[in-house]
Amino acid sequence: MSMRGSPTEKQRIRIPAATGLSVLVGSFFSFRVFIMLLSVRLLGTSEQAGVEISLALNFLLLALVAFQTIGAADPEGARVLRLTSARWVFIFLCISCMSLFWSATASMPAAIVYWCAMAADVGMVVLLLRMGPVKEVATSLMKGYVVGACVVAIIAWLLPAQSDLRLGDEELLGPNQIGYLCAFALFFVQYLMREKLGKWVPATFILAVTLLRSLSKTSIVAFLIAESFLLMKDRSIRRRTKVMLIFAGIATVAAFSGLLTSYFDIYTNAGNSPETLTGRIGIWTVILSEAVQQPWIGHGFHAVWNVIPPFGDFEARHAHNELIQQFYAYGIVGVCMLGGLYGSFYAQVRRVSSPSMRTFWLSLLLFVLVRGLTDTEPFDLSFPLWAIVMISMLIENSQALRDAQPAGNPRGQFTRATTPQVLASNL
Repeated sequence: MSMRGSPTEKQRIRIPAATGLSVLVGSFFSFRVFIMLLSVRLLGTSEQAGVEISLALNFLLLALVAFQTIGAADPEGARVLRLTSARWVFIFLCISCMSLFWSATASMPAAIVYWCAMAADVGMVVLLLRMGPVKEVATSLMKGYVVGACVVAIIAWLLPAQSDLRLGDEELLGPNQIGYLCAFALFFVQYLMREKLGKWVPATFILAVTLLRSLSKTSIVAFLIAESFLLMKDRSIRRRTKVMLIFAGIATVAAFSGLLTSYFDIYTNAGNSPETLTGRIGIWTVILSEAVQQPWIGHGFHAVWNVIPPFGDFEARHAHNELIQQFYAYGIVGVCMLGGLYGSFYAQVRRVSSPSMRTFWLSLLLFVLVRGLTDTEPFDLSFPLWAIVMISMLIENSQALRDAQPAGNPRGQFTRATTPQVLASNL
């Protein structure tokens, strides 16, 4: 036997390493929202030190993934570049990097590090997808993300409630971050349950209840709209299951009715607070007025924090609207990139042959779009770049496997003659 071993032996070695690393990376992607908070509250570090710890872990994880792919990556992994949505991701990364040359950021070193961290997320996912079968790697990333989100949810319940009764920390962690994390993880849970990849009922309960308890209005409304679309359009879900889900949602809301009433009273008396619609309109107006001054290429990456004047005691990290945020950061170019990213993903989903899975991915896109109306991320998109690459590759892989099914074999059971070729083409 040669030192290199047979392709089958290589595959047996790569798959456990790829899936194990994928779980670790997915867990980090979700849990890192708490790293700074835990660093400050438990270790007594400064906020800056907490951010530095989070970024250092991000780059260490990238180094670990890169080290594991040495000599193990399959050249077929480069096929990700053939996906239109993935190309748009790389275009976004390139233009956002170029914008550092004209960025109005308050700290250029910080902007460079934050951009590198965003690119590192995409890099880790691309490298992992080259290590093993796409579906195994992607679902392992999802599993890790869900586990990390559940840990975040449990810790959030242990924290003292904020003055407005919502989850989070008054200074270090907003409830919108917790709510969005739980909602996004719930879509991964639904995919894993559809594929019968484990028992995720406890995780579903923890994430759904925490989403409601976070009182993150944007995430809750976006999730409800997306799930309503899914329940109405997905005919593969039994009517009994739909009725049970609706009643479970009503029961959960009823159980939190007292809390919701108290929060509504606080919200209606908040005036022009940034958490109200009136406050958000004020933020949109100010940032949009700045954006139109440089309408073509924008103000560059990381040009809101400590650049846009504070709104009273509140200092915005982003525009709280994805379209305005991209217009402010990259001008008309940013708007075109946003349309290209989401448009290409939508076009890919429309080509999915399974009506059930097509509806599911459309519901995820709908969630992202609705959420982006009143909230977004400081650097990344509401639909994270790494997630776009991962899901695009997963959809492409599923379509390839479906197209490779022999005629008269609807269950997808491949013959011995076709299985090795199909697996090899999707590594």
